[in-house]
Amino acid sequence: MQLDIFKPKALPLFGLDISSSSVKMLELVDGGKGLHRVERYAIEPLPREAVVDGNMNSLEAVVETVKRCYKRLGTREKNVAMSVPTGAVITKKIVVSANLREEDLEVQVAAEANQYIPFALDEVNLDFQVIGPSASSPEEQEVLIAATRKEKVEDRVAVAESAGLKPIVMDIESFAQQSALELVWKSLPGGGKDQNIAIVDVGATVMNVSVLRNENAVYTREQAFGGNQLTQDIITRYGMSAEEAENAKRSGGLPDDFEAEVLRPYMENLSLEVQRALQFFFTSTQYHSVDHILLSGGSAVITGLDEVVHTRTQVNTVVANPFATMHTSPRIQLKKLIADAPSLIVACGLALRRFDPA
Repeated sequence: MQLDIFKPKALPLFGLDISSSSVKMLELVDGGKGLHRVERYAIEPLPREAVVDGNMNSLEAVVETVKRCYKRLGTREKNVAMSVPTGAVITKKIVVSANLREEDLEVQVAAEANQYIPFALDEVNLDFQVIGPSASSPEEQEVLIAATRKEKVEDRVAVAESAGLKPIVMDIESFAQQSALELVWKSLPGGGKDQNIAIVDVGATVMNVSVLRNENAVYTREQAFGGNQLTQDIITRYGMSAEEAENAKRSGGLPDDFEAEVLRPYMENLSLEVQRALQFFFTSTQYHSVDHILLSGGSAVITGLDEVVHTRTQVNTVVANPFATMHTSPRIQLKKLIADAPSLIVACGLALRRFDPA
């Protein structure tokens, strides 16, 4: 299939997010009056090392996890929107003549892509979108190109199809994340307009920090720090196996000194990494301040993390919840949804593709 990032798909579908730690599925439906409704969602942990750095080391293990997650989701819907890891995609903004016909634009995009992509074009999936007129000349237009190695797309398609699902859209994680987070920053003072909003996404192994201004990314940085660090700290202190540590992290039951001796230092280290990322942002761009920090990803659910990050950075810090303005179906446990919200950001962005204009 093509890398259908920019093609509108007004089809019933649900979001399928495969991260390095779990499979997440989320189905949104029309809630009326311009609002969405969370119909159902499910999260299923992946075996360790099944997915590492966006690479599927064990397709079989991922397929089995997707099947379990789909069964738990309990929908009849088979169409899915998926995403490839941001780090596996090359994006480039180019400027071309505004008068090009569609077929000429495709030829021009392929020619430009050839210059920027370090692989043969027959080895990649390529997509593009016209952004609009160029700021420098009305006779030119800006076009965003996105390309990824075919195997990145093919692996995800194979997983979905082996689990009996039908992939309709293949997005980019950062694009899906941004779609969901738009719902969050619109609720910020002034709707986030003309403000620098830092999105801190803490995954299992990597922390991605991006700063958006008026919905455009002005800075991105990846740091090797994530939730696995906390798991490792638990293993080291309490002599648990990796599986025991993961289970204890999720369901509790850790010794009394866990919060003071393990969790608090982890949160302090995480906030230090955030502060460091912001310093890099200030020194490498024209900006000297950030107005808001949005926390997402699995570790964002840790109680009190937003306060620790705020204390360290002195920036207003919010745990991202794109579902705050949505309706929920009676089968959804609201308290659990709020707790799971930060780890469902990408799944939410993918599920929103259902409402793209036809």
